[in-house]
Amino acid sequence: MTEGTTSAAQGGDTLTRLEQEGEIAADYLEGLLDIADLDGDIDMDVEGDRAAVSIISDTSSRDLQKLVGRDGEVLEALQELTRLAVHRETGDRSRLMLDIAGFRAKKRAELTELGAKAADEAKNTGEPVKLKPMSPFERKVVHDAVAAAGLRSESEGEEPQRFVVVLPA
Repeated sequence: MTEGTTSAAQGGDTLTRLEQEGEIAADYLEGLLDIADLDGDIDMDVEGDRAAVSIISDTSSRDLQKLVGRDGEVLEALQELTRLAVHRETGDRSRLMLDIAGFRAKKRAELTELGAKAADEAKNTGEPVKLKPMSPFERKVVHDAVAAAGLRSESEGEEPQRFVVVLPA
């Protein structure tokens, strides 16, 4: 077997593993929706190197907002519970991302804009720009936006007060 074939096989194995994570997560979340008597459809995908599962609804997303909570706190807890359910089934640590009613997608767009603005400010002033404390998901989105703008950023501080610093060129 050539090296290229091995990589292709490993890539296929990774995709299969991530799809399996998504299916386990979907089953777990469908059970939770049934228990909570909430309507929602489960959408599964693979984004980069992680499974992505979304709960969406055709009806009022107000019911699903209960699963998001204030500033996504309930969503974060449900994501951790879902990762634990996947871990219980597979024995492997999961990096699965959960979105409910488009909350993370909207948040990602806002944070990408924040990262781009902070990068512009750092370029224009030549000074580091410190942002407010953020969750790991939020910091990752900002780091990606800063890198796309051609600058570097670092996380500083201790959880839950960890924040991003955008460094000038």
